[in-house]
This record gives sequence, structure tokens and C-alpha cells, in this order.
Amino acid sequence: MSNTPTAPQGLIPATILTGFLGSGKTTLLKRVLSEAHGQKIAVIENEFGEENIDNDILVADTREQIIQMNNGCVCCTIREDLRSTLADLAEKRRKGELQFDRVVIETTGLADPGPVAQTFFMDDEIAESYLLDSVLTLVDAKHGEQQLDARQEARRQIGFADQIFISKTDLCGEAETAALIHRIKHMNPRAPQRKVHFGEVPIGEVFDLKGFNLNAKLEIDPEFLNEAGHAHDHQDHEHGEHCDHPHHHAHDDDVKSFVFRSAKAFSPAKLEDFLGAIVQVYGPKMLRYKGVLYMKGSERKVIFQGVHQLMGSDLGPKWAPGEAKGSKMVFIGIDLPKEVLLQGLEQCLV
Repeated sequence: MSNTPTAPQGLIPATILTGFLGSGKTTLLKRVLSEAHGQKIAVIENEFGEENIDNDILVADTREQIIQMNNGCVCCTIREDLRSTLADLAEKRRKGELQFDRVVIETTGLADPGPVAQTFFMDDEIAESYLLDSVLTLVDAKHGEQQLDARQEARRQIGFADQIFISKTDLCGEAETAALIHRIKHMNPRAPQRKVHFGEVPIGEVFDLKGFNLNAKLEIDPEFLNEAGHAHDHQDHEHGEHCDHPHHHAHDDDVKSFVFRSAKAFSPAKLEDFLGAIVQVYGPKMLRYKGVLYMKGSERKVIFQGVHQLMGSDLGPKWAPGEAKGSKMVFIGIDLPKEVLLQGLEQCLV
């Protein structure tokens, strides 16, 4: 791994670390902070009291709540709101008062990562300094099922994730862990899942994942469509109905995902109108959505993604000669009207 930040034009890469209480966020953070990777990381803690980063890896003597660690990393609490903390850090970095290569925001156990992610898109000043890299969600294998059953925030954290780490699998039976992994896959098929022990994650699996970078991952992880196999490939498949996993029936989670695919081209005007209307109505329930689109009149792929009401698109590379053109979109949300969305998208095709 090179130590140079990979964000374009000197933007500071930012990672959101989320997960329920006890899922091991702080363990993972400590591991990442103390590993000798040569990167200086600024950590913003959403709430310092919850499970404080141990003082043994911090240099004491707090100057206005920004603490420098012995390996040069920086820790700070959120005094007012996230926006002003980020702006403050970026300014100190520009002035040379603080040195750091990237930012990690650790949210409280009950936080919905949505508003945190939106901060990076809604505010010009933040967008000019930072590049949101990804949302990482930690799930405690022992209590995961129960937390997903009881708390919508836990389900939202799954829906938002670009990468999911499952901790404490050593405390569970294999069948229990497999059931949890299967359940999470149905909720969010686009986030790879990985079991972690005591926060031991190679730094390459934590940073520069480019989950929010429109151009980096053009294909919506093609293997996710294969892995999800029967469950997500067919538009007519309703989970639970022909699902051959017996334990799946027990959970009808409100956070679900579905995929739309078509080999026909979209009419750009119709699609824009339809997506605009859908986002107005269902935006708060739409957690993440992404797609590679085949647009009439464009010889280039169009890459689009969104969080809640915020939607962005980018021109991707040209369709290669002989490449089968088509669109693939994945939607992850809370009680989204799948049929309405699928039929509406069908009607936007040329």
C-alpha cells in the first residue's frame, strides 16, 4: 500500500464507520490507528463518552479537543456539528497547523449514517475539501440478529454500507453466522461481507474502497449479482415466496434491495422525470441506489448513484465495440414499493 492519499486534486478521503454498540468499532479504530501504515488519520468521534478510544494510544494534554496521538494521528470530538468540525480540520490542514491524510468519522451506535453521508454532498465547502470514500458497518455476530429485529437504525446501517465487517463470530455457531450473513445479503447485496477477529482488518480493506466514487466501480460489483444468484436475478422473484433458505422466512426485514435490468435503452427525459418524482416521494426511505445505465443517444455508459434525496450521475467510458449494452440498477431502501419502481422504470425505456 502506498502512503499517498489517492483522492483527486488533493481532496481528503473520508470514511464513515458505523455499527451498533458493542460491535467493535472502537477496537477496529484502535487497530487502524496504531497499525504502522505511515498514514496520519484524523478521527472524528460523534460522541466521545460512548466507548472512548483508550488514552494509552493518545497523547494527553488536549488543546481545544483536538488530540494528537503518538504516531501522528489526530483525534477530535464533535463540538458543534459535523460540518463545522470538518471545515475546521480542513482549514487547519491548509494552514499547516495539522497534518493528516484522511478522516474517519465514527458514529454513535444508534446513528443513521444517512445525514452524515449527505453532509459530503450538500455543503459546497465540505465537497471542495473532502471525498467520501465509503460507509463501513460493523455487525456483532452474537447480537446481530436481535439488533436487526429490534432496531431500524441497525437495519439502516446495513442498507447504507459499502463494506460490512462481522465481528465476534468466534462466539457463535457456524449456522448462526451463516444465517446472519444470508439475511444481510438480502438487505444489501452490494456490500461485501467479511468476518473480522478483534478488529484485525488489513488496512487495504478499510480505506480507498471508492464506494461513493462514481467512476471507480463501473460495474455494480458483478459478482454480487452472481452470488445473490436466484434471489436477485429475476425481477419477478419475491423473497420468501420461492426462497429455498428455510431460515429466511423468519425475517421480513423492512430494509430490502432489488435489481432492475434491461437490455433496452432509457429515454433520458423520461428517466430523469421518473427518478426525480420517486426521490421526491420516497427519498427518506431510499438508502442507497446505484446503476450503470444505457441511455438512448449516448455512446457512453452513464453511472448514477444516490443517498436519500441526493442523486448524482456521471458519464462513464464508451460502450466497447461488441459489448452487450444494457442497464443495471440496484435500490436499497425501507419498504420501497418494488413493483411501482420496476414498472415505472420499464415505462422509461425507449
